[in-house]
Amino acid sequence: MHNPFSLKGKRIFVTGASSGIGRAIAIECSKMDAELVITARNEVRLAETFRLMNHDGLEHKIIAGDLSNEDDIERIVDFIPDKLDGIVQCAGFTIPKPFKNLSKDNFEAVMKVNFWAPALLTQQLLKRKKIEKAASIVFISSISGVFCSSVGGNAYSSSKGAINGMAKNLALELAPQSIRVNSVNPGMIHTGIFASGVISQEQLQEDMKKYPLGRYGKPEEVAYAVIYLLSDASAWVTGSNLLIDGGYTCL
Repeated sequence: MHNPFSLKGKRIFVTGASSGIGRAIAIECSKMDAELVITARNEVRLAETFRLMNHDGLEHKIIAGDLSNEDDIERIVDFIPDKLDGIVQCAGFTIPKPFKNLSKDNFEAVMKVNFWAPALLTQQLLKRKKIEKAASIVFISSISGVFCSSVGGNAYSSSKGAINGMAKNLALELAPQSIRVNSVNPGMIHTGIFASGVISQEQLQEDMKKYPLGRYGKPEEVAYAVIYLLSDASAWVTGSNLLIDGGYTCL
C-alpha cells in the first residue's frame, strides 16, 4: 500500500534523543521504518531510547556526545555513516531570568546549546558531504521567540529566533541541491520538565486554560509533524515554520 509518509530506506540523524521530544521523534521514525543514528549527552537515557525503538530489519546506530563541545561534534560527525536523508536537531535548554538579570555567561550558555551547536553540527555535515541530495533538515524551534515570548524567557526566545532565521537562510542556500530545511515550532509539550514538582498540578491545569484545545501537546504529536517534514509527502515544503501549539497563538 502506498504511504507518502513512510521513511523506509531513509537514514535519519536525531540529536537530543535521550528524552522528551527527541526521544519521541527517534521512536516514531523507527516505527515508520527509518534507519536512525541517535545522539544525546546522557548515555543511559540514550540507551533506553535505543531499546524502545523498532529494530525490525533496521540497523540503528547510537553515539553519546555533548553538542556544546566542538570536539564531540567532530567525533559525532566522524561516526555518522554516509549518507543522511534527514537530520532533526532537538537539543536545547533555557535559563529563566528577567532580561536585566541575565549575565553574558547566561546568554552564551543558552546560545551555545540552542543555536551554535545545531549550526556548527549542520555546517560540518554539509562540509563533509554527509547529507544526501533531496534530504530534509528539521530544526525543533518554539513558539517562543518566533510567534510570542514570556516573562523571563529572553535568552531562550533569542536562541529560537536565531534558529528560525538560520533555517530560512539555509532553505534558500540549499535549494539548488533539493535539500529542504524547515522548523517545527511547538507550544508547551508534556515532557519530563514537569516531573520535578516545582510547578504544581494546579498551576499546570490553570496554564492549560490558555490553550484553546484545553491541554498541552504530547511529544508524539511533535514527532508526527517531523515525520511529515522528513517524508516525501512534504517534497515541496521548505523554509516553513510549522506551528504546533493547540491554538495558543490564536489568542
